[in-house]
Amino acid sequence: MNAHNKSGFLDRTLRNLRKAWRGIAGSAYDAAAASLHPDLPGEDAERLREQMRACLETRGGEVSARARAAALGNAYLALDTTGRERFLRVLAEDFDVDSGAVDTAVEALRWADGKEARRNAEQVLRRTLEAPRVRLLTQFNALPDGIKFLVDMRAEVLALARHDPPLRALEADLKALLTTWFDVDFLDLRRITWDSASAALLEKLIGYEAVHAIESWDDLKNRLDSDRRCFAYFHPRMPDEPLIFVEVALIDGMADTIQALLDESAPVEDPKTADTAIFYSISNAQKGLAGISFGHFLIKRVVDSLAGEFKGLNTFATLSPIPGFQAWLEKILSEGEPRLLLPSERRALKAARGSARGAKGTLKALLSTPDWHADETASQALRAPLMRLCARYLVEEKRPGGEVLDPVAHFHLGNGARMERLNWMGDRSARGLEQSAGIMINYLYKQSEIDENHEDYTSSGRVAASSGIRHLLKG
Repeated sequence: MNAHNKSGFLDRTLRNLRKAWRGIAGSAYDAAAASLHPDLPGEDAERLREQMRACLETRGGEVSARARAAALGNAYLALDTTGRERFLRVLAEDFDVDSGAVDTAVEALRWADGKEARRNAEQVLRRTLEAPRVRLLTQFNALPDGIKFLVDMRAEVLALARHDPPLRALEADLKALLTTWFDVDFLDLRRITWDSASAALLEKLIGYEAVHAIESWDDLKNRLDSDRRCFAYFHPRMPDEPLIFVEVALIDGMADTIQALLDESAPVEDPKTADTAIFYSISNAQKGLAGISFGHFLIKRVVDSLAGEFKGLNTFATLSPIPGFQAWLEKILSEGEPRLLLPSERRALKAARGSARGAKGTLKALLSTPDWHADETASQALRAPLMRLCARYLVEEKRPGGEVLDPVAHFHLGNGARMERLNWMGDRSARGLEQSAGIMINYLYKQSEIDENHEDYTSSGRVAASSGIRHLLKG
């Protein structure tokens, strides 16, 4: 499905939102403000500041406040990329914490005499430390799709804030608000089926799928068949927007290739006879919720749901990508790490190419050869070193904080899974070959070990790995 079709539902959502908010704004809808130049030049920015100040005023009641917030939201939605960045910068810089007021409040607290005076001074300091923009942002919560608006706003701020302190502070404020509103206890777990889901929701699954692209409606229907399950978390204020969703195959035995799982021509199995649930795709649908994790709770709840529905299931595992392996491998090859390859691996690589080139150079050359995976000689020569190095990358390569380097591994280990098995040529797609030389991994969720594995990894960085994975490390 092409990018134009994938973005279609986003365009329709945006149009519907602007129309709904214009209706709420009513007489507060300022046609002049709504017609700000798309790139928000300086003269328009001052008019925008006036709109923001009006939103912070307490005049009028709740209806008036909603109208002003809707008018401001419409102004934001009418801007282009440059204009939105300038809008966000006005919000970040002009409606930040008042440093002078904080200094005064701190001084008052220092000189407060008695418990009551100190308590009052602490309350003043707390209010002073809250940036005015937080009160402004909170007003969008009262609007239809206002939370979705803020989620999308944070996605835009995240893309801009990395090297920008004022925007980082705005992003932190948005994250704090959304973390409170998206507590897992507020979320609804729903199974999505072909027959019960709306066409709009099914279209969003296609657009949001981030692991294995859904190529057509037939592909989607296959993923929602009777021997498949799809579960998603929803927020009550975003009932038609999946936050995160997982796709599951109910099969016999642990899957080792994604192509077999996604084969539309494969016969539909009887899920009642399956002994294994394979989680083969987990997609975070909302970029603006990055860093606000509920994936751990999603997997545990889906495991519980499937175990209750199918008594014959005794294995819960994933078939997961290894997105960072090739980039890591290219880095260490370019750095020239000594003794990277074992003697047996060196001999096999040289024999495969039949040249005097060094073994590491041969490895790089073979991996850069188009369709190397279809060449039996090249594939066999590469298998041993790549599987061993991939195991090393997953188990031993760590970030400064002790987390494993691979983001998918970090997610599953943090959720209490165990690294169970590496699968050679598990993903022969162009993306799979580019990211991980086609290697995939099964993470095993053994219910009796989940909590212990989670605690060990999060407290000490210990990686739960099977004897098979450990054996690969030794070569």
